Amino acid sequence: MGTDQMSAVDTEVPSDALGRRVSCDGERATVRFVGTVPPTKGLWLGVEWDNPERGKHDGTHEGVQYFTCRHPNGGSFVRPKKASFGVDYVAAIRELSSTLEDHEENVDDEISMFVSRLKSLQVVSLTMKDVYGSSDSEDDIRAVTPDVRTLDLAANLLSSWDDVANITQHMEHLQQLLLSDNRLRLPSDPLAQHAFSSLKILSLQNCALTWPQLLQCAPMWPQLEELYVKNNDITQLQRPVGVLESLKLLDLSHNQLVEDSILSLSQLPRLEYLNLSKTGLSVLQFTDVPPGSKTAMFPVLNTLLLNHNNISEWCVVNELDKLPSLVELSFRYNPLLSREKNLQTADLLLVTRLSQLTTLNKSQLTREDRRGAELMYIKMFGEAWLQAGGHRDPEKSRPSMQFTSEHPRFHTLIHKYGAPEESELKKQQPFALKNQLLNITFVCPDEADRKPIIKKLPDSMLVQKVKGLLYRLLKVPGTQIQLSYTNSKIEGTEIEIDNDLKSLQFYSIEDGDTVLVRWA
Repeated sequence: MGTDQMSAVDTEVPSDALGRRVSCDGERATVRFVGTVPPTKGLWLGVEWDNPERGKHDGTHEGVQYFTCRHPNGGSFVRPKKASFGVDYVAAIRELSSTLEDHEENVDDEISMFVSRLKSLQVVSLTMKDVYGSSDSEDDIRAVTPDVRTLDLAANLLSSWDDVANITQHMEHLQQLLLSDNRLRLPSDPLAQHAFSSLKILSLQNCALTWPQLLQCAPMWPQLEELYVKNNDITQLQRPVGVLESLKLLDLSHNQLVEDSILSLSQLPRLEYLNLSKTGLSVLQFTDVPPGSKTAMFPVLNTLLLNHNNISEWCVVNELDKLPSLVELSFRYNPLLSREKNLQTADLLLVTRLSQLTTLNKSQLTREDRRGAELMYIKMFGEAWLQAGGHRDPEKSRPSMQFTSEHPRFHTLIHKYGAPEESELKKQQPFALKNQLLNITFVCPDEADRKPIIKKLPDSMLVQKVKGLLYRLLKVPGTQIQLSYTNSKIEGTEIEIDNDLKSLQFYSIEDGDTVLVRWA
């Protein structure tokens, strides 16, 4: 703060106001200027709002630049009396405890449990309580939070990591720290800061942080296992060197990432869960190995979230199959999916291309799910395989490099199920209802007197609706119908139809197949 500004400061404004966080009418901001703004009289605070839509300018008034903002309309001038610089941590804790005690006799069991837990002070939540930090002694902080494990300081008025450290350095058992919706200056000396040495979980969502800033802070978190940095200013990723080596979970969603830089994270030795949803991702390649092989990158990554991205090519999915430990994928709202006639077909293609997948979009995959998907895949692309040089005789099969690159698992599927017969191949036909109708014979093997029923049904029909139709046609008792089917091309095999919310197409039921109907 300049000399002229200092002379204008009165008792309403703290001496260290510049850079502090304030709350004005429920909105949070950072003080960028303290002083007079001619020709007006009196003291003003120039603030940069967390929400730039709250502002009016960039810190300029009548041609004079008093401060700068990240956004051209992110700043305002406010009178000190309209700005709150917040409350001390210990005062906030005592106020919260007092409020809960006043209501304790009238609360239900659930809230009583919360009150009891808060009194034990292992979990402390001070969200949106305008905490700015703490100037209290070590004894004061230990007195109100002697054994805290989880501390929630999201959406407060903390302005630096040193402010947070003044609180947490007296919490030797602290494992989970929530600091989302704060704006934190870098620590004065990250390597010397031991206030966060026991942290396992850290949330820094919507804190306007860049990746280099996070890496600068990372030495403070030697035991960190989960890091949530959704909706920050993260773009270009750099490789963490000597930091974040204990990290198991990383949430980078809602950051516009430079997609080539994602591989900078590939050597994190313990990373199991990675959220890249809504990051603008369109391409991901692991060039260290050819199609059909497993990459050395992301060695233990088992869960990957890629929702709301720009992925439009199946080659990206093929690349994902190179991940050696991937078993769970979330892939909603990508352009690739809209190409298929329905989402069920797209899901089947995803399951088939990813050999180890056990969970897709949070739905568990059964053995029958995978079998049905892989059989359908063979039929869908069998003709293209033959045209590319594939052959039912393995010794004569020479599919082109292009086909193998586009369908790296096809050879494995042929080895598993056998090559498709000519009658099994699905020809690409124009989209029309008549091309989707199947002649299906329904028989009741446990009821010899019942005649078979032949029906023409769309392959998109859900199993649930098929069962409803059978209840009406067969007039069976109100018990649970069980369905399975046989395929004339696969002798001696009866495939269970065990999911009411899947379609006939999902189970690769074809024109002329027989569905077996049983009930208790």
